[in-house]
Amino acid sequence: MNEETFNLSIRKFLKVVGVSSQREIEQAVSKALADGKIAGTEHFPVSVILELPGVQLNVRFDGEIHLE
Repeated sequence: MNEETFNLSIRKFLKVVGVSSQREIEQAVSKALADGKIAGTEHFPVSVILELPGVQLNVRFDGEIHLE
């Protein structure tokens, strides 16, 4: 295994996930605000499930997103 190639591919994947996830969350919150479904002072539980079937990895990460 080439450690450098491995690490670069992980970082590339995580960058895509991070940027895309942030964009999706921002759009969902903006729409909910515009539709009057939320006030903008909430905090929301959030989770992500990371799966890598080739090595039987399935792990969940939990957190919170605060609007204020």
